Amino acid sequence: MSAPLWALITVPPATGTVLAIAGRRADRAAPAVGVAAAALALVLAVHAAFRQPSVSAALLSGLPFGLAADGLSGVLAVTVAAVTVAVLLFSVGDIGPGEARARFFGLMLLFSGAMLVTVTATTLPALLMSWEVMGATSWALIAYWWQDTVRVAAAGTAFLTTRAADLGLYLAAGAAVAGGRTAALGDLDRLSGPWLHLATAGIVVAALGKSAQLPFSFWLSKAMQGPGPVSALLHSATMVVAGAYLLIRLGPLLAAAGWGADAVAWTGAGTALALGLVAAAQRDLKQLLAASSCAQIGFMVLVAGVGSTVGGTLQLIAHAAAKSLAFLVAGYWLTWLGTKSLPELRGAARRRPAAGIAFTVAALGLAGVPPLSLWAAKDVLLAAALERSAGLYAVGLAAAALSAVYSAKALWYVWQPRSDRPSRPDLPPYARRTGHRLPASLALPFAALSLATVALSALVLPPARQALARTLGVTGTMPHAWEFALSAVLAPAAGAAAWAWGARRVPLPTPVIRWVSGWLGLERAAHAVCVRPVQRLATALAAFDDRVLDRGVEGLARGTVRLAGVMNRHAEAAVDGAVQGVAAVSRGLGRLARRPQTGQLHTYLAQAVAACTVLAVVLVLVR
Repeated sequence: MSAPLWALITVPPATGTVLAIAGRRADRAAPAVGVAAAALALVLAVHAAFRQPSVSAALLSGLPFGLAADGLSGVLAVTVAAVTVAVLLFSVGDIGPGEARARFFGLMLLFSGAMLVTVTATTLPALLMSWEVMGATSWALIAYWWQDTVRVAAAGTAFLTTRAADLGLYLAAGAAVAGGRTAALGDLDRLSGPWLHLATAGIVVAALGKSAQLPFSFWLSKAMQGPGPVSALLHSATMVVAGAYLLIRLGPLLAAAGWGADAVAWTGAGTALALGLVAAAQRDLKQLLAASSCAQIGFMVLVAGVGSTVGGTLQLIAHAAAKSLAFLVAGYWLTWLGTKSLPELRGAARRRPAAGIAFTVAALGLAGVPPLSLWAAKDVLLAAALERSAGLYAVGLAAAALSAVYSAKALWYVWQPRSDRPSRPDLPPYARRTGHRLPASLALPFAALSLATVALSALVLPPARQALARTLGVTGTMPHAWEFALSAVLAPAAGAAAWAWGARRVPLPTPVIRWVSGWLGLERAAHAVCVRPVQRLATALAAFDDRVLDRGVEGLARGTVRLAGVMNRHAEAAVDGAVQGVAAVSRGLGRLARRPQTGQLHTYLAQAVAACTVLAVVLVLVR
C-alpha cells in the first residue's frame, strides 16, 4: 500500500539526480528518460489519489518523515505530475540537441519531485526538506543559461528573496517543537500561547514569499529570465503555488490564531487586484503572464483566509492547466521570433495557428469567458468571501474583472495583422533557435493542455463541484444564481472593453504608468528597506572590524612583544642566576658524594661495616 507513495516521491528526484550527475554524456538519452520518469510519476500519482496511502519513517528523535496522499494532496499530486509530463514533452523540442539536456531534464525532475514531496508532506521535516530543494533547483533552472550574467543575477534575486521569506518556516518549526513537541502539520493548530502565533506568522511569511504575494511579488518578474518550460512549470503547478497550497492546507491554524485568516485573505485580495493592474500595464508578454500568476495565486491565498477549500482547489488545478499552456506558447514564440514584446508579437497567432489557438484557450480560461472559464472557481471562492466581508468580495470581484482585461490585451496583440520581424532579439545567440514550422513534439502538449483546460470547464457544473467536495472531505459555500449571472456578464464585458481599447494609451500620468508597469516599485522598495540597510550595516561592521578589532589585535600583539622584551632584559637574568646557583650547589654536593667512592668493592663493605658499628654503639649508649 505504501510502496507506490514512496515510488512517487523517489522516481522523479532519483532520475533527475542521475541525469544531472551524468552531464553531457547523457544528453542524447535525457529527453526520453525524463519524459518516461514523469509519465511513471503521473501513473503513481493517480494510484495514490485513489488509494490515499500514508507512510512514515523515523528521521530524528520525535521528528519523523511523514507523507500522505489524502483528498487535497492527492488531487494536487496528480496536477503536478500531469503538468510536468506536458512541460517535459514540450521541452523535447524546445531544448535543442546542442544544449545541456541532461542537466535541464535532471533539474526539472528534481524540481517536480520536490513539489510532490511538498504536497504530500504531513510533518515539518519532510516539508522543510522539499521546500529547500525547490528553492535550490529553481535558482539553477532560472540561471540555466549561466553564460548570461543578467540571467544569473535574476536567479540570485529570486533565490535570495524566497530564502529570506523561508526563514519563517524555520520559525514555525521551532515554535512547533518548543511549544507542542510536535512535528505534524495537522497538529499546529493545537499549539497554545505565543507558540501558536509564532507558528502562524512563520507559515504566513514563508507561504507569501514562495507564492510571490505582496510584498514579495517582484521576484517572479526576475524569474522570467529562465527558459520557457521552466516558467511554465514554475508558475503553473509547482513552486509559486506551493505557498498558497500550504495556506489552504493549514486553514485550521489560521483560524485558531484569530488574526491569521483575515490577514491572509486581505493580502491575497490585495495582491490579486494590485498585480492584476500590473499585468494590464505590461507590454512584455512574459511579464504580463508573470504578474497575472501573482494575481491568480492571490485568489488561492484569499481562499485560504475565507476557508473555501473547494474553491481554492478548483482555482489551483484550473490555473495550472491554463497558465502552463500560456507559458509554453509564449516560450515557443520567444524561441521562434526572438522577442517577447507584445507590439512585436502582432500576428504571431495568425502565422502559427496551432500555437495561437492554444494561447487563446488559455487566455479565455484566465479571462473567465464562458465556456472556457476559470471564473467558476472564482465564483466559489468569492461566495465564501462574501460571507466573510462585502469589502473582500468587492476587491475580489474587481480583481477577477482585471483577469479579463489583461487576457484580452494579450489576445488583441497576437491576433492583430502581421508585423515586421523584430530587429533586436531578446535571446542571446547561444540560446536562439529558429524554425519554419511547429514540431510535433511541441504541438502535442499544446493540444493536451488545451483539452485539459476545456475539460476543467466541466467543474462549473454543481455535480462536479459537489463530487470534488466529497473527494476533499470538506463542505463549502456555493455561489447563488445571481453571482453566476454577474460573472457571466462582467467577464465578457471587461474583455470586450479591453479588446476595443486596443493599444491606445491609458489616460494616466506617465509616472503612474511607469510605476504600475514597473511592478509598483517593489524591488526598489525592497532595496531601500532591506538591502541597503543590510549593506550599510555590513559596511559599518567591516569598518569596526578594520578600525577597532584589527587595531586592538595589533595593539595586543605589540604589547606582548614589549612585555617579552622586558622579561628578557630583567627577569630572565634573575632566573638564569638562580638556575646557575642551583647547578653550582648540585655540582658541589656531587663532588662530596664522589670522595668516598674508590671503585673497590671491599672498601665499600668496610665502610658499610664501620657505619653500622658506629650506629650500634650510638644506639647502645643512647639506651
